[in-house]
Amino acid sequence: MTIAEYIADQLVNIGVKYVFGVPGGPSIPYMEAFRTAGIEFILTSNESAAAMMADVSARLTGIPGVCHATFGPGATNIATGTGEALLDRSPVIVFTSEMPDSMLHRTTQMNIDHQKLFEPLTKKSYRINAGNVKEVMHCALRICREEYPGPIHIGLPSDIAGLEINDSEISYAPLESPEYNNDITGITTLLQKSRRPLIALGLTAMRYKLGKPILEFLNEYKIAVVVTPMAKGLIPEDHPCFAGVLFHALSDYLEDIYEKTDLVIGIGYDPVEYNYESWIPDVPMIHFNTIETDMPADKEIIQYIGKPAEWFVLLKSINPGSLIFENSVLEGIRNEMTSIFNGFLGHFGPVMVLKILKDELPGDSIITADVGSHLHLIGQYWKTPSPEKLIITNGWSSMGFGIPAAIAAQLAMPSSTVVCLTGDGGFLMMAGELMTAKRYNLPIITVVFSDGELNLIKIKQSWKDIKPYGTQIYSGDLFGSDIFLGMRVLTADSEEKMIKAVNVALSLDEPVIINAVIDPEDFKWLIVKQK
Repeated sequence: MTIAEYIADQLVNIGVKYVFGVPGGPSIPYMEAFRTAGIEFILTSNESAAAMMADVSARLTGIPGVCHATFGPGATNIATGTGEALLDRSPVIVFTSEMPDSMLHRTTQMNIDHQKLFEPLTKKSYRINAGNVKEVMHCALRICREEYPGPIHIGLPSDIAGLEINDSEISYAPLESPEYNNDITGITTLLQKSRRPLIALGLTAMRYKLGKPILEFLNEYKIAVVVTPMAKGLIPEDHPCFAGVLFHALSDYLEDIYEKTDLVIGIGYDPVEYNYESWIPDVPMIHFNTIETDMPADKEIIQYIGKPAEWFVLLKSINPGSLIFENSVLEGIRNEMTSIFNGFLGHFGPVMVLKILKDELPGDSIITADVGSHLHLIGQYWKTPSPEKLIITNGWSSMGFGIPAAIAAQLAMPSSTVVCLTGDGGFLMMAGELMTAKRYNLPIITVVFSDGELNLIKIKQSWKDIKPYGTQIYSGDLFGSDIFLGMRVLTADSEEKMIKAVNVALSLDEPVIINAVIDPEDFKWLIVKQK
């Protein structure tokens, strides 16, 4: 096999169906190898979007996502989405073309050191040749899936695609699992003493799909539960033990729970979303995770590093008869939040838009949400039946995520209704990717919360008593037309028009945009100032 053929063969063997990217001249042999192997190359408008699509593809399928870019500017563009895969914990392979050995350290067009570029953004960065391609591909496909999952960068020198690989067998060292000296006695002592524990579910619990064992545990041990945004959907949001979502809208109402707890139990909690010290009270804490985590030095924290099945064995050290479960308190918090949200339904703002979408969309729709003020509302207000039905970025939190995520979701789940919820700022960053959706006839509904500003930045300026500056994106209508890039634009500025727009969009078998022209005042009352 040639190097290009071998790489394509290895990707097919693990189930890869798509490679996302923007090609350069040296990409051609690899693209041809992908096509011959049955892998479709999805041409994107921007390389950053390609890496985001690879990330979401990996989340939904469990198969490492793959993306590709050319030299220099292609590599720096794809780096943004690579960082997302790193901090949102997704197994991704990032290929970039690189200069041949003869030009690697020369002054030449588009030439930078890709290994230095990707070193802080990936778990590992490689440069392949005919002698090491077997080892690199084996290690990359293994390491990207090890805890924490994350991206691997592989540099492809521009002159090696057609070289035949070295057929010699390579022996691989067996994977060694590190051993941890877990303080079992300390953990069981804290669990047995606690009367008002609080469980915090996070990103690792979501990745391991721990919803079922958590619900089974809660059936016997009535304990209050909070979740991080990326763990939404692990347990039903009307469950008696569910309190709310950390960090997002109205999360200050959860402080009533913090003040009563005597022990915080992190189950698969990843501080990349929200640092413990930003919210936990001054009580002991147990942190169950798959790898060792850096922790605040001023807190009494015991870590347990191991497999999720082991966590639940230890958790049964809690004495269920000693627990003081105050269901009325949790129910009161949930009802109070609902009442406050309902108070914003008297005008056409973001809460009204979300309510209409909840009422009109199929219950199993996949929602991708961009970064911005609207995400804070979605995090607390949107009811999520399971984690894969709400796709966000919170470890990396890059604006522009929503549209690429929706494209990847529609490709991975072609029979699902996929809806992207984005602010106008995030929309403008990735509007070109709607051409990708159009080219592949992906019937994505893109709902734009149009308020003409970077609202979240404006709110944060107000917290510092600073007048709005550098936050206005445009004035007037965002689209000024009922067609954008050849796609229909349905404009809604009232409840009636929004309901009609959603139902028209659902009836179309093509990508469509809903321009929801909102009053953004809701945001300043609902978004919580963080410590």
